[in-house]
This record gives sequence, structure tokens and C-alpha cells, in this order.
Amino acid sequence: HDFEAALKRLSEPAVKASVMGYVDRKSLKSGIWPRVSDDKVVLGIENATAKWVELRLIPDGPKVKLKNLGDGVFADVLKLKYQDAYRIEYWADGKTKIGDPRTVEIYPEPAELRPAEASKVGKMVTMDRFESKIYPGTSSEWWTYIPKAEAPAGGYGFIVVQDGQWAKGYWQNALDNMIAKGDIPPCVAILIKPSEYPNGNSIRMRQYDYLTNEYSRFILEEYEPAVVKQFGVKISQDPKLRLITGASSGGICAWTAAWERPDKFGLVLSWIGSFVNIASGDSKREGGHNYHAMIRKVPKKPIRVVLQDGDQDLDNEHGNWYLANLNMVASLKHEGYDYQWFPGHGFHDGAHGRSLLPQNLRWLFAPAMGR
Repeated sequence: HDFEAALKRLSEPAVKASVMGYVDRKSLKSGIWPRVSDDKVVLGIENATAKWVELRLIPDGPKVKLKNLGDGVFADVLKLKYQDAYRIEYWADGKTKIGDPRTVEIYPEPAELRPAEASKVGKMVTMDRFESKIYPGTSSEWWTYIPKAEAPAGGYGFIVVQDGQWAKGYWQNALDNMIAKGDIPPCVAILIKPSEYPNGNSIRMRQYDYLTNEYSRFILEEYEPAVVKQFGVKISQDPKLRLITGASSGGICAWTAAWERPDKFGLVLSWIGSFVNIASGDSKREGGHNYHAMIRKVPKKPIRVVLQDGDQDLDNEHGNWYLANLNMVASLKHEGYDYQWFPGHGFHDGAHGRSLLPQNLRWLFAPAMGR
């Protein structure tokens, strides 16, 4: 429960065993993945030949000499500041870099992402897979969230979450808490893992990165009707009550679905969105970077959108993620879109996004809530 206190009691065998278990021996030789709790982070590495190990936080963080736990293991607890984001390097005896690349970001966890009281908890139902007609021969793992609250007269709001296999835990907590508080309307949510062939091959890039209407059809013609049929719920068709969201390629997927069908998806939430040239095609220029120009050339669409990214996001053969998001923001601003932009200093992960989720949802749904 208190790693810092435990480090002072390593002479006690039970305490030392507990510490060694906490630092995760499987990844220890490479440097453990940071164990973050609020603004504290546990870091450590195993190196049999080092006399001492120094931790360096790149580009401008401190250098920290780790505590020697014995058996070639070095670890410590660092207290960082909210919005700190660093690359991690371990150096043996101050002269040899060891371990694998790691990163750490520090953001507060909103109270809304913690489990709700039992009286507020809706149902998260694991759905049966079925073969898609939009993507023949594939099926998806997916989950449906049904809120505790009854549907308003016009029907439940509707939320679609890409990469749902990673998101369903914290999304349920956020929805349970925020619906109960009246921050957002009662919503049905579907959380979908990218579709796969029977051999396990994923079609994530085709679903998420291609600039087509396939994915919006996939939701509207196959998955939404399946939810209505199984649960007998009424889902509103008001686009101000219908949100689609995702991270990375799931973020551009959300934008594409709304771009193709703004009458069905009026709200978009994109974290670390991949508005770059991943789906380059035969021409080598068919990817998501085209949105920067398309937004300026096409009459403004009724889409309310939140974008988030960090200035240490990916930079590779597909493009620079942060610059691509800045270009999206510039185009949205030029055309007068209703948007919010949340820049940070982080990497290609969801830490910053999760910390923003409650305020993002409150802003996106504000017009539907009369605010």
C-alpha cells in the first residue's frame, strides 16, 4: 500500500518479497512499465553487473539514483507534477544505457472514472458475435452498456466507442457516475473491438483509417439495430444525442463516421487521432491527412468535436500526429466548427484523454442538456 515506506524496511523478508512482487519481475530486466498512482510513479530495473543505476527523465527532468534492493534490482518512487510527460532512460554506473524505452505521463484520475455506487451501476453486457455483411467473413467482440436510468421520452442517447476491449472498464464508470449526476443524458453505449476473420486477422486499418462510409454503415445498419432488437430500447436519432469516439486510428474513425453521416453522429471525441497518411493506398496519398484540406473545401457540417493530442506523439513514415491534429484544429477554426482542442506534452497513449473524459462529455452533450 505504501511503496516508499516498504523501501525503508527491506531488511524484513516479507516486506522485501512484497516489493519484488510489486515491481514485476517479468519486465524488470528491461525496466518495468511505470506503476502510476496519482502523482507518484514506481520505476525499477534489474542489472546484475551495475554497482548503481541512475534514472534519467528526458528531455528536461531530473536524474535520480535508484535504491539498491539487492539481487541486482534497483527501484524507487518518484513524485512528479500533473501534466509531466517524460521518456525514461536507465544508466548503469552513470556511463552505460540499459533497458528498453519507456514513457510516463502524470494526470489526475477524475472521480467519475472510479466505480460508482451500486445503485447507479448500469449493465455492461457481452454480446454475441455475428458475421458482418458490410465486412463479409468478419465478426467482432463487442459490449453494450444499458444505463440504470430509464429512457427519456425521445429515447436514449447513443455512444459508440472504438477499441472497446480496452475502454469498457473506465467508460462504464464514467457513464454510471455522470448519468446519475445529470451531467449527461441517459445513454446506451456500444463498445466494439475491431472486426476479425476467423483466423484472428484484424481489419482495424480498413475499418478505422479508410476514408469511406463503410464503418458508419457497419454501426447504423448492423450493430445499432442489433441492440434495439435484443434489449427493446428506444434510441434517439437526434445527432446532438449521438456520440462516436476513439483513440489513435479510432479517433479518425470517429471523425469519418460523423463526416459521412452527420445526421446520425453529431458529436465526436478524438484522442491522439491518426489524421495522417496511414491508409495511403496505391496513390500513396489517400489517407486521413486529406481531411485538413477537405474540411476547408466542403460546406461546414453540423459536427461538434473535441480533439486531444500531445506534442511527443508519433512521428513516422505516416506523418506527425501532433502536427496533423494542429492542422485539423486550424481547418476546423477556419470553417467555424464548434470544437475544443486539448494540447498536452504526452505520448501516443490515453493517459491525458482519460483525465479529460468527464469534462469532454459535459461539453459535447451541453446543447442537448440545455446548457
